[in-house]
Amino acid sequence: MKSFTYTVQDELGLHARPAGMLAKLAGSCKSTVMIDNGTKKADAKRLMAIMSMGVKKGHEITVTVEGENEEADFETIEKFFKENL
Repeated sequence: MKSFTYTVQDELGLHARPAGMLAKLAGSCKSTVMIDNGTKKADAKRLMAIMSMGVKKGHEITVTVEGENEEADFETIEKFFKENL
């Protein structure tokens, strides 16, 4: 299991467009990708679960990647957060 903590920089937070992109990217991963904002956890492969978290700018989230391809999937997901959020 690998994880990283990220503070959301996007002015609109984790809104529909990046959440959809994240769900699509996570869906292509063989590993399980979970997002935790301290009060809620969501499967990153489920768009509605991500949206229900209500992550705004400045919120700190923990992303956990676990599974058979976790090293490569971890790098892919971490890069997505740094480039898009």
